Amino acid sequence: MRWPIIPLMVGLLGCPLAAQSPLVDHNKKPNLLPTSSPQTPTNPSGTLPVRTSTSIQWGPSFVQTAAGTTENVELKLLLTEHWRHKLENYPLFATQVGFRMLDDQLTDNRMAGHIQRRDATKHFLDQALGIQSSSLNTTDTTTLSLLIESLHSDVATFDCQFFTWLVAARGNPVTTWNYLPELHSITQAIDFKRLIKRYKGISLSIDNEVANLKLGAERGLLATAESTRRVIKMVTDQLNEPLQQWPLMKPTLVATPQDAPESFDKSRAQLADIVRTQIRPALLRYQQFLATQILPRARPDTEVGIGSLPGGKQCYQHLIRRYTSLPLSAKIIHETGLKEIDRIDNAMRQLGRKLFGIKNRQQILKHLRTHPSLYFTTEEEIETKAKQALARASQTIPKYFGILPQEKCIVRRVPKYEAPYTTIAYYRPPTPGIKPGEYFINVYQPKTRPRYEAEALAFHESIPGHHLQIAISYERPALPAFRKYINATVFVEGWALYTEQLADEMGLYSGDLDRMGMYSYEAWRAARLVVDTGIHAFGWSRAQAKQFMTEHTALAANNIDNEIDRYINSPGQALAYKTGQMEISRLRKMAETKLGKNFHLSRFHDAVLENGAVSLSVLRKQIDRWVKASKKEQMPQ
Repeated sequence: MRWPIIPLMVGLLGCPLAAQSPLVDHNKKPNLLPTSSPQTPTNPSGTLPVRTSTSIQWGPSFVQTAAGTTENVELKLLLTEHWRHKLENYPLFATQVGFRMLDDQLTDNRMAGHIQRRDATKHFLDQALGIQSSSLNTTDTTTLSLLIESLHSDVATFDCQFFTWLVAARGNPVTTWNYLPELHSITQAIDFKRLIKRYKGISLSIDNEVANLKLGAERGLLATAESTRRVIKMVTDQLNEPLQQWPLMKPTLVATPQDAPESFDKSRAQLADIVRTQIRPALLRYQQFLATQILPRARPDTEVGIGSLPGGKQCYQHLIRRYTSLPLSAKIIHETGLKEIDRIDNAMRQLGRKLFGIKNRQQILKHLRTHPSLYFTTEEEIETKAKQALARASQTIPKYFGILPQEKCIVRRVPKYEAPYTTIAYYRPPTPGIKPGEYFINVYQPKTRPRYEAEALAFHESIPGHHLQIAISYERPALPAFRKYINATVFVEGWALYTEQLADEMGLYSGDLDRMGMYSYEAWRAARLVVDTGIHAFGWSRAQAKQFMTEHTALAANNIDNEIDRYINSPGQALAYKTGQMEISRLRKMAETKLGKNFHLSRFHDAVLENGAVSLSVLRKQIDRWVKASKKEQMPQ
């Protein structure tokens, strides 16, 4: 899944329940963050458009959205204040979730802004820890537990300081700001005016990013050389494009409403001038800074793990907890991955013998990787296959789910500026009432895109995977806002991987070749457990990680290169998939055993999804309660 606008610290679960000690002592000031912000470069756009809480009137409907059906007054007030803070400090996220009152604002990404948000999060954490859970009902207890977990994780992740060193193809000024015109819809003159105000802040935001990276470099916190080269190439490619073809210029093509032709004409001219005179020069400064100040000092391919950075080992242990929601060691995760690889290899050997008459694993992988008939030939074929799989799944889900999403999901192509450097696909959640969920498929170099993996990919990213789960969460009126939109990665990605196998039960795969894609993808996720820990805990080089992925997955070479770059720049995130899938599968087997013939798969799925994304510890309690309640329903009265 892809959350391009929400910063890393927004709503990601990780730490176990509050009774356990956090990895970072939050009562101490972080060791590496300065007490004052560095000087920000002068910029023609002036200051970032940032709004204070006094600028907006927060009415009863906002409280209802923020707190849902929370009963405890103290918790309700905390949820409301926390949600207000989240929206005001991450206004692009506010736009993404349909809150348009902050459409003229940007996040303050100066060092001082980062410190302010870290301190505010710590304050919310202290308040949450002060609420007596013994006075809460079951639902409020779950909400408080999830809030505490999220806040613990947010504070500790701030202290990992990604904003002072991370340079990544999946998150940089090109990918972030090129998406803004799509996120910020324009239907009236005020929408255009607000977008222009945001555009005026982009150049300063880019310069602030440079200032943060400069500070990180002074402290020995540096990106990897290969990742830096990739981003330099992305920025260079955009700078070489004619300005009129930039995604940032799309608003100039918006149709003019009949009631405001002069206003729209003026806005188009103003927006184009900002892109030309402010944003383009800022991107050039960013490119030159990376090329002259970061790349010469960047980490080599032999030192790509976060463990090679000061404080990186402690940070990685925290990220393991963040992305798995369990207190697991890197060693245990690594060994689990190796065991899963062996199991999946067995299944692939059996199916490979049936499909190709080949028994040897390496020969099967070679056949999958090199036989031309197994690959697409055109971009249109890739898109058509994705649409067909989505349509088939959409028709079938009522048999396997009681709760169904109202929002639709559509297929879109990954933008051309991003396609060569990013992964094979991703999903973007809907913006309520504005746009549907979006399954983005990478059609770049179609002859490197396997036909046999296309269906598993579609089911993972759209239905019954990400879109079904996330849209259902968005549409649960009783949930507090932070629980609707929280990115509990182990749940979100674990569910999507679980549905790749569920799709087989649902009869969605076209044949054994597509089923081979299901096993190939599971092997890919199991390999992530090995590779991610290998890179960040055991000092693997980029080449070692690539070799392991080549030997144990059928991914094409270009996909492996992009995947490895992703794991390097998102430490721990890749651990979520297999960890979550294995736990959901375990809970299902437990429920099947205890309920026997009275087990209903659709009801189990509803029990998993009805409370939004949660940590695995909360999910266990949730399913235990459902099993007990189901047993009571079966007992004779």
